Amino acid sequence: MIDLLHWIGLSTRAGLIGVFLMLLSVGVAGTCGCEDPNGVPNASGSETEEPTAQQARADDATTIDGIITAYYEVVSGPAGESPDQERDRTLHHPQAWVAIANVDSEGKPIVNVMTLNDYYGDNAPRREGFWEWETDRVIQRSGNMVHVWSSYASAREQGGEPYTRGVNTITLFHDGERWWIMGWMFDQSAG
Repeated sequence: MIDLLHWIGLSTRAGLIGVFLMLLSVGVAGTCGCEDPNGVPNASGSETEEPTAQQARADDATTIDGIITAYYEVVSGPAGESPDQERDRTLHHPQAWVAIANVDSEGKPIVNVMTLNDYYGDNAPRREGFWEWETDRVIQRSGNMVHVWSSYASAREQGGEPYTRGVNTITLFHDGERWWIMGWMFDQSAG
C-alpha cells in the first residue's frame, strides 16, 4: 500500500511538473522575439532587423512607379560592379522577405525564403553585365496594401536583347508617408 501511495505521489508530481513545463514553454514562446514591439508577428521567429539609417530617395518611395523603377535599377549594372545593396535596403521594409521558387533535381517545386541580407550574401561584383527592366504591370490594391505582378526582361548589356523573361510578384505597404517593399518572389524555373 505504501508503495502504491508513493507511486501515486510521484505520478502526480510528474504530472504537475509536466504541466509546469508546458506553461513555461508557452510563456517563453510569448517572449521569443516572434513579435516586434508593435505586436506585428515576425514569421521567422527571429529577432527583427534594425531599420536602415539611410533614407530612401524621395523619387524611390513616394509612388508605386518610383519604387518599382528603383526595384529594377538596384540590381542592374555592368560586370565588375555589385548591385546597389544600400539603396535596395531603403526600399525594403526592415522585416521584408525574399522568396525564390525553383524545382529540385527531381523536378519537384521548392521555394527558398530568406531575408534581404541572405539574398545578397557577400554582394560580390557581377561576373557579367545584368540589366533587368519591367515590361508589364498588373496592380491590385486594398487600402495601404498593394500587390504588383511585374513582368520583366533581362539582358547582359543595357538595352540589349533579353536572354530571359519572367514575372516578379511584389507586395508593397504604404505607411502613410512612403511605400515599402514587404516581400517579393519569382520563379527561377519559369524564366
